[in-house]
Amino acid sequence: MTVLETSLPEPFKKVASGKVRDLYDCEEFPSCLLFVATDRISAYDVIMNNGIPEKGKILTKISEFWFSLLKEKVQTHIVTSEWNEMPQVIQQHPELKDRCMLVKKFKILPIEAIVRGYLTGSAWKEYQTHGTVHGIQVPANMQEGEAFPEPLFTPSTKAAEGHDENIHPDIMGNIIGEDLAKQVAQTAVELYKVARNVALQKGIIIADTKFEFGVDEATNKVVLVDEVLTPDSSRFWLAADYKIGSSPDSFDKQFLRNWLTSNKLNGKPGVSLPEHIIQATGKKYMDAYEMITGKNWSY
Repeated sequence: MTVLETSLPEPFKKVASGKVRDLYDCEEFPSCLLFVATDRISAYDVIMNNGIPEKGKILTKISEFWFSLLKEKVQTHIVTSEWNEMPQVIQQHPELKDRCMLVKKFKILPIEAIVRGYLTGSAWKEYQTHGTVHGIQVPANMQEGEAFPEPLFTPSTKAAEGHDENIHPDIMGNIIGEDLAKQVAQTAVELYKVARNVALQKGIIIADTKFEFGVDEATNKVVLVDEVLTPDSSRFWLAADYKIGSSPDSFDKQFLRNWLTSNKLNGKPGVSLPEHIIQATGKKYMDAYEMITGKNWSY
């Protein structure tokens, strides 16, 4: 079954609906939010008419794996993603099983904390023109797909509407304060390094990824929030396919983007995906889950 929309009755109140997730308040757990991952899929900032079956469950389970692994390094917003630990009011909605997380509320920082380990995508385009990445000077004569000497922190602002805006790391302190800016930059790079090393042992290269952080206002420490290290927030490559001078195919929506582009549908609303694209895209997500977790997909 493909879940494109959720609409939970009282005592739930939907407070936000993004490209993939629906967020709910509930008076029975006022200090928390319920994150529900649907099977919606978007590309070029447009949500497709149809979704990818079980994609929301896969994203939830991948995030669950990484949150559990990284909690020794940073505070996270996770209360539980285990179905048998959910409040009874949630368990009354079996359609939420394996696609929801109960999370603690935190003030969210308006920064996309992007870490790049390899020169690819928009970074490669900027480098070819200016020799920089996000305005940061990087070594000369690098090739597409080449690893940076050290992971590069390249933040952007979070736009309520439209595209996020790339910013130089030095500007971040003007937005969230110098102390939090330093914490975000250091924590994002540290988490990336841990994840990169774990993934590499499983045959996956994490070329780049995007973290989001909140702040625990009682301690002024950053908190890892949202999803983490999924195919929607990261660029995964098969290590076996990697060679400097090109960018391997990703375990993400690039397959879908390529189809949209070749059919001149990129950025157009109202697109319904053909079955073979749905199946092939779904397999990319499932392969990512199985390689990262070492488990067969059986949900």
